[in-house]
Amino acid sequence: MTSAVAEKRPYFGLTGKWLTFWITFACSVDMLMFGYDQAVFSGVIVTDDFLVLHDLVGREKTTLLSTVTAIYDIGCFFGAIAAFTLGERLGRKKSILVGTSIMSIGAILVTSSFSLEQMFVGRVILGLGNGINTATAPIWQTETSPAHLRGKLVMFEMMMNIVGFSLCNWINYGLSFAGGAVAWRFPLGFQFVFIFALFATVPWLPESPRWLLYHGQDAKALEVLACLGGKRLDDASVVTQQEEIRFSVQYEKEHQIRWRDLLQPHPGATKPLRRLVLGAGTQFIQQFEGINIMSYYLPTVLITAVGLSNQLARLLTAVNSVTYLALSCLSIPLIEKWGRRGLMLISTAGQGLAFLIITVLLRYGSPPDGNHKVAESSIVFFFLYYVAFGIGMLGVPWLYPTEINSIAMRTKGAAVATATNWITNFIIVQITPIGIQKLGWKFWIVFTIFNAAFMPVIYLFYPETSNRTLEDIDEYYRNDPALIVTGDKDAVSCKRLSKYMEREQSHFRRIERARNNVSDSKNTILTNFESAHIE
Repeated sequence: MTSAVAEKRPYFGLTGKWLTFWITFACSVDMLMFGYDQAVFSGVIVTDDFLVLHDLVGREKTTLLSTVTAIYDIGCFFGAIAAFTLGERLGRKKSILVGTSIMSIGAILVTSSFSLEQMFVGRVILGLGNGINTATAPIWQTETSPAHLRGKLVMFEMMMNIVGFSLCNWINYGLSFAGGAVAWRFPLGFQFVFIFALFATVPWLPESPRWLLYHGQDAKALEVLACLGGKRLDDASVVTQQEEIRFSVQYEKEHQIRWRDLLQPHPGATKPLRRLVLGAGTQFIQQFEGINIMSYYLPTVLITAVGLSNQLARLLTAVNSVTYLALSCLSIPLIEKWGRRGLMLISTAGQGLAFLIITVLLRYGSPPDGNHKVAESSIVFFFLYYVAFGIGMLGVPWLYPTEINSIAMRTKGAAVATATNWITNFIIVQITPIGIQKLGWKFWIVFTIFNAAFMPVIYLFYPETSNRTLEDIDEYYRNDPALIVTGDKDAVSCKRLSKYMEREQSHFRRIERARNNVSDSKNTILTNFESAHIE
């Protein structure tokens, strides 16, 4: 126990912030690829060569085009479901490697597609791998990050999601001048850059220490905690952290509830169903606030609803992605300062306002009979919608389920949340072209109302998780909190409460005293031995 971490030199000798950096790099590449995949088909489906080759030309093919776009989300849904058991059995690292391998197969199929059937199969397989990865990477990041950086790092990952989104939109725009097969095959094949990056980094990085402790690998977990903290194996802060995690693990194992028993009350349980619903609810809210109308169909919306040319629509989509990226950076410093609740409320209010103004402008400006200048003025509010989304609802729904669920339910909770994202994503992506075609400007009323309706839900039911350890959140739920959180300081404060810090300091002092007592005993024995030897 007294040997230093440096003597073993795992992970190429990287410890502390450098080790956290490389875990964040791997998780960020995963999310970058996710953002890239979200954007790539928006350019593909307005490329003539793709539409002709796959027999998707004409208004009568709108439903089929919607389905081939949305079928990717069905693959992602089943991938997230697979992460239920796969993630807990294999661990975080191996799950990501399995997901990346599956994505490799899907990428080959879609890039080389010469038929609608091949494209369907490739999109499903690609989605299957992405569903596993997006259910796992945020958990891995959350469980290996210090409490004060956890929110910032996950929000940074989601900013990298926008980097992928923006990169893909610029590739789509640039290749629109080339035309032909390269205009859609190259963007689909480019994702192998990210796949290779994941295979180059994930295998040598550490497993989640919480997953290791849950599966009885205490010695390995202690080593990982020491490496992540850049400290010795016997450092009091490392031992304190291990014991706190072990206590939560043991408590959850003793009060573990089977899936079929979640609806029944259980004494001592830490509200697993409530926490599961809150986590999945963030993803449901995100999708029905309308983001994937934009991510998948913004060029189509600008062409059909605003009346822009194909090339100008692609250019504005690419420009929008840069402003979206730049302003979403605000979420990183604000995520701990304003908290998860605050950013979700601000983001939702901004999105609702943008949709309200878009609805009014398209009512009077949509082609063929509307005022073209009025329709064009709505472009500003499409941009503002992205700004509002990027500040909060971009990242919080990926962070919150990994924090709010207990260690026993974290993989399941994150998988349920991710599955919720993908099934609701499928619904939005499937109905959007049909809704715009059938309802015109009235389609936007629906999402204005959804944004307004979600405001009180977030305010009343969502507890704050910023600046807390994962074990603090477990303790909060062990005390049987009320469903409505607005009157509870424990639930709404963005600062870590003093009672949690006092408990941690008390634990730390106890371990220090125990270690000092052992050291004193050793010194006494050594002194007595030396005295006896002199005599």
